[in-house]
Amino acid sequence: QVQLVESGGGLVQAGGSLRLSCVASGRAFSPYAMAWFRRAPGKERDFVAWIHWRADSTFYADSVKGRFTISSDNAKSTVYLQMNSLKPEDTAVYYCATTEARLNWGLEKTYNYWGQGTQVTVSS
Repeated sequence: QVQLVESGGGLVQAGGSLRLSCVASGRAFSPYAMAWFRRAPGKERDFVAWIHWRADSTFYADSVKGRFTISSDNAKSTVYLQMNSLKPEDTAVYYCATTEARLNWGLEKTYNYWGQGTQVTVSS
């Protein structure tokens, strides 16, 4: 079993920055990729970014490209999401997830372990 715990959410003004963290634990933790998703009020959960755990390659949703950066510290089993130039439309609950699958890292169904989520609210 793998446990994921997110932190770093909060309230920030438009144009501001936040850094989310997600710490993984559990004997079974041996991911191929980790990702961040988000669920805005009244909407479905959407892909934000993924990172290949060993190769450090990354991929972003168009809506966050150039503003968000995903990174990892493998020794600490931690993935980060640096969010800059935040907009009110970035308001959502942000979830980290992990998978041992080797494909389709942009799809929610690929991930079998999820954190509880952390709220990010961006005021205008």
